Amino acid sequence: MTRSEPATAPGLPSGPARIVSLLPSATDLLFDLGLGGLVVGVSHSCDHPQARSLPVLTRSIVDSAAPQAEIDRAVSDAVREGRALYQVDGPLLDALNPDLVVTQGVCEVCAVTPGTIEAAVRYLPGCLPAANVLSLEGRDLSGILDDLRALGAAAGVPERAAALAAQAQDRWNAVQPATHAPRVLTLEWTDPPFYGGHWVPGQVERAGGVNVLGAAGTDSGRASWAQIETLRPDVTVVMCCGYGLGDNVAFARALDPQRPLGQVWAVDANALFSRPALGVVRGAEVLAALLRGEATPGQSECIPR
Repeated sequence: MTRSEPATAPGLPSGPARIVSLLPSATDLLFDLGLGGLVVGVSHSCDHPQARSLPVLTRSIVDSAAPQAEIDRAVSDAVREGRALYQVDGPLLDALNPDLVVTQGVCEVCAVTPGTIEAAVRYLPGCLPAANVLSLEGRDLSGILDDLRALGAAAGVPERAAALAAQAQDRWNAVQPATHAPRVLTLEWTDPPFYGGHWVPGQVERAGGVNVLGAAGTDSGRASWAQIETLRPDVTVVMCCGYGLGDNVAFARALDPQRPLGQVWAVDANALFSRPALGVVRGAEVLAALLRGEATPGQSECIPR
């Protein structure tokens, strides 16, 4: 890749002029930092309203419109066979000539990893060494805020990132938790069931709940319905990864009404729970509200059983 000297972006003391984000949460953070004008390419999952017209550099090998069980089989087969779940358009990445490429190393199921980028550009002259690839690794709120600061430093706005991180931490600390400590099950998938990990258990704790499956900072995991039924949660929150409120309402309504799941809620997972971005703070607020029995229109809905 032939590369010119990066220009100084308007409002930046120094930093990249062209950023490619291959991670929805990174795209959200870049716009939060006021750097959306520097983003020249995104992933197929990036749905920030101001990024939807940008060139798309990735595709999934899995049909996201397929039933959950079919998606799970396809993902499991790909992981077992060592196949990447995402493909990166190396020639387009080369043509976009980015100064900074943002990806992640937390979950190979969720988004493009650095290894996938390397494979895509392996035979393109000079692309990867010249581009600055930043891999975000946050697995809890503290890690997400570290990622925000790292992104701000890489983009030339460290002070802006530090201020935004401090505001997010203050808001997190101000969440008013439920006082009766209900037992909470979070479901990141329903067929088969997966419980929430990474930052989700921390959201449950911050909201005043007792998380019955999963530990803060650890991976999400598969469970059996038999295992879940022994837990007898007071509240089950359906937050299937990659879906908004409407889809999660449908998934929650499809749950067997005879299962002892307590009160069942559906939430907007994309905006509040699935992504390591500042939305997790709002997610904790929404979770605290629903544990108090209060819906937040457009973000959560209680499902009659």
